[in-house]
Amino acid sequence: MAEKVSSLRREQWKSQMGFLLAAVGSAIGLGNIWRFSYMAYANGGGAFLIPYAVALFTAGVPLLLLEFALGHEKIGSAPMACVKVSKHWEWLGWWAVIFVMFGIELYYTVIIAWCLDFFVLSFNLGWGPDPNAFFFKKFLGLSGSPGHIGGIQTAIFAALIVIWFANWYIVYRGVSRGIEKANKIFMPLLFILTAVLVFWAITLKGAGVGIRAYLTPDFTKLTHPKVWIDAYSQIFFTLSLGFGIMIAYASYLPKKAELTKNAYLTAFINCGYSIFAGFAVFSVLGFMAVNQGKALSKVVSQSIGLAFVAYPKAVSLIPGGNLFGAIFFLCLVMAGLSSSVSIMEAFVSAMVDKFEYPRKKVVTVCGLLGFLGSIIFTTRGGLYWLDIVDHFITHYGLVTVGILEAILVGWFLGTHILRDHINRVSSTTVGVWWDVLIKYFIPLVLGIILIGDIYHEVTKPYGGYSWAAVLGIGVDWIILTILLAITFASRPWRVNYNEVQVAEQFGDIKEWEKEEIT
Repeated sequence: MAEKVSSLRREQWKSQMGFLLAAVGSAIGLGNIWRFSYMAYANGGGAFLIPYAVALFTAGVPLLLLEFALGHEKIGSAPMACVKVSKHWEWLGWWAVIFVMFGIELYYTVIIAWCLDFFVLSFNLGWGPDPNAFFFKKFLGLSGSPGHIGGIQTAIFAALIVIWFANWYIVYRGVSRGIEKANKIFMPLLFILTAVLVFWAITLKGAGVGIRAYLTPDFTKLTHPKVWIDAYSQIFFTLSLGFGIMIAYASYLPKKAELTKNAYLTAFINCGYSIFAGFAVFSVLGFMAVNQGKALSKVVSQSIGLAFVAYPKAVSLIPGGNLFGAIFFLCLVMAGLSSSVSIMEAFVSAMVDKFEYPRKKVVTVCGLLGFLGSIIFTTRGGLYWLDIVDHFITHYGLVTVGILEAILVGWFLGTHILRDHINRVSSTTVGVWWDVLIKYFIPLVLGIILIGDIYHEVTKPYGGYSWAAVLGIGVDWIILTILLAITFASRPWRVNYNEVQVAEQFGDIKEWEKEEIT
């Protein structure tokens, strides 16, 4: 009996702080540093914080709490949690962890590899006087179209090996000795280095110009529906909702856990970090604008261009800029790694739960397959593939999973069941307002976002790409992951997942044996 229980027992976090840092590590990623600040600037500056806060409290925290509670109450990864609600919904859990692991993770690790390369380049400002030409022509060797894949870029490929090895090593060591320990190092160090960047940046000449542009409220923007949609989209993506990660992470918590407090802390720390890091980004851009005698709008560039073109250019102008650049790109590497590790863990947890494969073998095979799948994004056409795959997975995969999670819990399981569980294990309780948000409000908001995306999609192909590229890369990637999810869900479970829950609820083997539960 003891052997049986031992095989059913799950790893656990060594502390609540370890779980919180891991959840925060998953939420804080590359987008917190380069995407949020630009989005705030483009959507009303300080005024954007209003829809952002509304989205946080009406969608971000409720959905995060849903995923924490689902993983903790059902004691399993996303597929196991879904199948315990209804055997017809197991595919949803598999779809989330499959398209995240074999979609987002594949190109996300390549972007982290770019950051690692630029960290090395920072020491001698190796991008030269024209970062734009360096990044697109030399570093990426960008081809003319997605159909022209071209050769592998050696520097990116070499850095990718390092990133995948780091992912493999951390996840291979397990939940407490690997992921928890890594985040206890990464997160405090990331916060310290980000603080160094911010306080250094705000002393630069022209920093005030950038900060004013970043925070000056333009309340007229709040009348535009797009601003509110962007706020909800940003909250949804920045908290790793729909990834299956938070469900898996919560399943490693002990029976008594502060789910509500951890959900609020994870959300607030993540969003606070985004706002704080924005001061460093826009202080540097303000410095660059003043130094070059340009309007700030002329030096601001969105997303990838901000990190790998505008920022390197600014670093070249800053006294001691090589050290500043090294710290900036090191922050990106750590933020990226803490997120990529969590993505890998979500899939590994699902495979171990269902098929009882040895964890270390699953991690190794998963790492090898992931690395091989990432290679397409290191080619000369890799940026086009990255752009298309990212658009379809984040705009359709994640949003659809979020809608279906709310429907699954709200209309099949019953929100009152999870709410009772949350209130039983947490010192801070939630009321029926949570039920209303999960059952009605969140599906409505995410549904509007999804319908809007589909409308724009059918009017013209995304990004000006050919229909062949959009359908052959983006749509087919989504379809393939759905088929894989259905295939995985159709396979029999190697273990009775209800027994897993009983074993975990009793926790101690001696209690199990004493009660003689079979």
